[in-house]
Amino acid sequence: MSGGTHQLFDPEAPPLPVSEQPAPGAEPEERRGVLSIGSLYEEVQGALNAAFPRNRQLWVRGEIQHISDHRSGHLYMDLVDPGDEGAPPRAAARGGVPTLNVKCWRSSWAPLRHGLAKEGIELAEGMVVVLRGTLDLYRAKGEISFILAEVDVTALLGRMAAQRAQLLRKLEAEGLLGRNAALRVPDVTMHVGLIASPGTEGYQDFVGQLTGSGFGFRVSFVPVSVQGPGAPAAIARALKVLSRSDCDVIAMVRGGGARADLAAFETEVVARAVAGATKPVFTGIGHSGDQSVADIVAARTCITPTECGHQLVVATRRWWAAHVAEPADLLARRIPAFLGDAEARDARARARLTAAARHSVRTHRERLGRKAASVARSAPTRLEAREVGVRAHAARLGAMTLGHLGRQDERLHSWRRLLAAYDVERQLERGYSLTLTTAGALVRSAGEVAERQQIVTRFADGTVRSRVEGADVKQAQTPQPAQEHN
Repeated sequence: MSGGTHQLFDPEAPPLPVSEQPAPGAEPEERRGVLSIGSLYEEVQGALNAAFPRNRQLWVRGEIQHISDHRSGHLYMDLVDPGDEGAPPRAAARGGVPTLNVKCWRSSWAPLRHGLAKEGIELAEGMVVVLRGTLDLYRAKGEISFILAEVDVTALLGRMAAQRAQLLRKLEAEGLLGRNAALRVPDVTMHVGLIASPGTEGYQDFVGQLTGSGFGFRVSFVPVSVQGPGAPAAIARALKVLSRSDCDVIAMVRGGGARADLAAFETEVVARAVAGATKPVFTGIGHSGDQSVADIVAARTCITPTECGHQLVVATRRWWAAHVAEPADLLARRIPAFLGDAEARDARARARLTAAARHSVRTHRERLGRKAASVARSAPTRLEAREVGVRAHAARLGAMTLGHLGRQDERLHSWRRLLAAYDVERQLERGYSLTLTTAGALVRSAGEVAERQQIVTRFADGTVRSRVEGADVKQAQTPQPAQEHN
C-alpha cells in the first residue's frame, strides 16, 4: 500500500471541472465547492423557500398518530396518511409510512383550542384532520415541520355529525333508542340514583332542588368523572351499579361547558349503558341548546341539572297534591258537615236511649212490685212448710248421729286392741328379748354380728351388754330338684 492519503468519494457524483480539481498533493480542505453544514442547510432552506415560500399556505390532510399538548402551551402532532388510503409501496419499502411533524406555537394554539372547544371538538389520536399552515426547516435537528395556522372545523364537524348519525342508526336498528323510554316511571320517585361529578355546579344544582323541595328524597350517589378519557367507562359502570339497586329512577347530570366537555355522553358505551339500564334514566346534561346521544336514548331529557331535579320534585308534588293534599282539603271541608250530622244522630240516639231506659225502669219497677207482693203473700205458708221439714230432719239426724258415733267407738276399740297386741313392750313382758348393736340397730340374724363385737340385749325390765364369743350360722338348705317319674 502506498503511504498517500486515501480519499472517500461518491462514484455516482459528477466529476469536478478541471479548473476545480485539486493540485497534486493538495489537502482535501483546499478543494473548492465543499459545503459546511450551515451552508448546506442554507441551500436547502433556499430551495425550500423557492418551492414553498413562507407566504404560501398549504392544506394537508392526515390522521393524528401522536399528539402532545405541551405544558409550555405549544402543540406537537405527528400526521400520517389515513389508514383507509394506505401508503405507496415504495414508501413502505424505504422504511415506513411518511410522517409529517406538525407544530403550533402557544400564541396560535390558544385561540385555536378555544375555538375548537366552542364547537365541541377535541383533537385526539386517530382523528383525521385537515390543516392549513406553512413548511419550516429546523436546522438544529435537520427536520422539516409543518407550522399549524388553522384547522378545518367544518370538515371535522361534518365527520363527527356523520359518526353521530351512524351511531343513532345503529342503536335504532338494534331497538335500543326507545328501550329505556318504554320503562314505567313510578308515580312517586322518592329514591333517586345520581350519577355526577361530586362538588360540581351540576351536582349542587340538582341536589339543591331535591333538598329544597320539602320532601324526604333519598339519593344514592355514585361519583364519576364526567369528562376525560376514562369518563365513558366510569359512567357506564355507574349505570350498571344503580340498575342493580332499589332506586326508582337514575339521574345523570353534568353542568354546562364546551361541547368537547360533553363528549363522554356522545359515546357508544354510554348510550348502550343507558339503553340497557333497568331503571328509567333522567338526563340533565349541559345547557338548553345541547342534546347528546345519551339524551336521545334516555327516558327523560332535561335541559339542565336544575331542570332535571325540578321535574322530579314537580312529579312528586303533583302526586302529593292528588293523593294527599287534595283529599285532605276535601276532608277538612266535609268534616264540619260530618260532625254536625254525627251530633244530630247522637242527640237522637241519646233521646231514644233515655226514653227506652225510663220505660225499662218503669216496667221493671212494676214487675218487681208484683213479685214482692207475691212473695209477701206466699212467705208464711212456705215458712211453715219449711219449719215442719226441718223438725223432721232434726229428729232423724239425732238418732243417726248417735248410731254413727257408737260404730266409730267400736272400731276405735278394735284398733287399740290390735295395736296393743303388736306392742314391743307387751312382747318383752311375755318373755321375748331384742338384740341390738351398741348403735341401736336391731340384730335380725346370727350372720349380722362378728366375733368380739359388743351387743345389747333388751328385756322387759332392762338391758344386758355382752360380747360375742362366736356365732353359729345355719347353712341355708338348697331345695332338691324334683325327680322325674316315667
